[in-house]
Order: sequence, then structure tokens, then C-alpha cells
Amino acid sequence: MRLQMHAVKFTADQSLLDFIQAKLNKLDTFHDRIIGGEVFLRLDGADSNKVKEKIVEVRLTIPGKELFVKEHDKSFESATDRVLDVLKDKLVRCKEKRSDFSSPVIVEAKSRMEEDEVFEPDEL
Repeated sequence: MRLQMHAVKFTADQSLLDFIQAKLNKLDTFHDRIIGGEVFLRLDGADSNKVKEKIVEVRLTIPGKELFVKEHDKSFESATDRVLDVLKDKLVRCKEKRSDFSSPVIVEAKSRMEEDEVFEPDEL
């Protein structure tokens, strides 16, 4: 998956960027049509000298939708793990919605409806 990484108002270490890339590459197993994504790394409280929390924002693009998740934690690694968990759930839900039309329950209901549509006139 092609990701664009943006560190806002600071320079991110290459090992952090590699960690995030490796983690988010695992999302391909949950949805096969991910087009790309953007990752924003921010420091909460960067205006003052003390950094309170670290924020990870991820925007993924899939056909017909954009998924956005924002999480914060004490470290970028733990925030990335939290983002990954939320994105897994969202991707699975999107894939299920897409494939609901071919699920066995829907196919069976459609066939029953077609059987009911066979009209036999009443005999008088």
C-alpha cells in the first residue's frame, strides 16, 4: 500500500516511519482494494515546551469511500496500534457491506421472491 507520511512541526525518525508503514501494510489482509493513504503525526502541546500526547491520524482511500481515524497516546507506536485496531474493524465492515449482496441469505431471499412472483390466475 502506498502511504504518504507527514510529520507536522517536527522531524520524524526513519525507524518510526518504517514501523508505521509495516503496521499499516497489514491492513491489506482485511480489505483487498485499498488504494492508498495518508498518515499525519502531530504533537499535542507543541506550542509549549512540554509535549503532552502524540497524535496519529490516518486517512485510507478505498473505492467509493475514505476512512479516517484519529488516536492519541503517550507514544506514536501505541497510538498507531490503536489506529490499526479501529481501521481493521472499519475495513471489515466496509467489505461485509460490499459483499452482502452475494451472501447466501440474500440469494435465498431473492429466489423466494422470484418464486412468489409466479402468478396463477384464480379459477372461476
